[in-house]
Amino acid sequence: MSLPPLTLYLAAPRGFCAGVDRAIKIVELAIEKWGAPVYVRHEIVHNKFVVDGLRAKGAVFVEELDECPTDRPVIFSAHGVPKAVPVEAASRNMIAVDATCPLVTKVHNEAARHHENGIQMIMIGHEGHPEVIGTMGQLPAGEVLLVETTADVASLKVRDESKLAFITQTTLSVDDTAEIAAALQARFPQIIAPAHDDICYATTNRQAAVKAIAPKIDALLVIGAPNSSNSKRLVEVGSAAGCGYSQLIQRAADIDWRALEGIGAVGVTAGASAPELLVNEVIDAFRARYATTVELAETAQEHVEFKVPRVLRSAEG
Repeated sequence: MSLPPLTLYLAAPRGFCAGVDRAIKIVELAIEKWGAPVYVRHEIVHNKFVVDGLRAKGAVFVEELDECPTDRPVIFSAHGVPKAVPVEAASRNMIAVDATCPLVTKVHNEAARHHENGIQMIMIGHEGHPEVIGTMGQLPAGEVLLVETTADVASLKVRDESKLAFITQTTLSVDDTAEIAAALQARFPQIIAPAHDDICYATTNRQAAVKAIAPKIDALLVIGAPNSSNSKRLVEVGSAAGCGYSQLIQRAADIDWRALEGIGAVGVTAGASAPELLVNEVIDAFRARYATTVELAETAQEHVEFKVPRVLRSAEG
């Protein structure tokens, strides 16, 4: 019996960004240099497949520093940590390696510069996300106020309306951030905007690729973890761009085939923490059920690469 035809549109760019590549490499090089186990505070990146793979090599994932022995290295995740964490590690004489994405570090530095000038910060982000916790933890309590919606902007109580600046979580939807930023600028005309867009290049590129394929597809599958902010934003971008069915999946086994019955074109993308191996797994699953034509829909090329910390460069070879 012949298989029904289906076109898969592969969004590009997709999957790993430079910050994720660097963070994974840092864990691997640390294991190579110091041997197992190497401790990692929080998931190094938000992807179970990646975390399980590193765990198998000798990484131990913990939530807090006090779960780590002092005689083993500890790595801080790509999302960043509050300033108190490396201070505590130093006080315990621990070997600490910072895998914070350099683009997140840029936001940290921006917040610190404003604080030195007596400016209170407003952060656009999601409460409880590790990146938000890490960024807000760069400054004393009360110096960074969090807003998640335009309604939050309306109820903000600030210290001095003439001394404000805003920053953003790097993995948010471009469109949602623009709306909240506009609300901030409307309410506080003197507020200082970021010198450069704080939403990272990878988030922007992946969202643009989804918008580009949306008119061609009947459904969108985003490969990523349920705790991955940038992956969830891709689902939202797909829905907003007109995809009647836009879903997050972790693996091919999560595909709801009944929901795709009668559909002739499906878009596939992956969040910045999802490896290409999982994309190939999804393609193979479609090929087993459909006469599948794969089309690459590339909207940008990425050539960004971040160096690993100096302490690991000898292990890099």
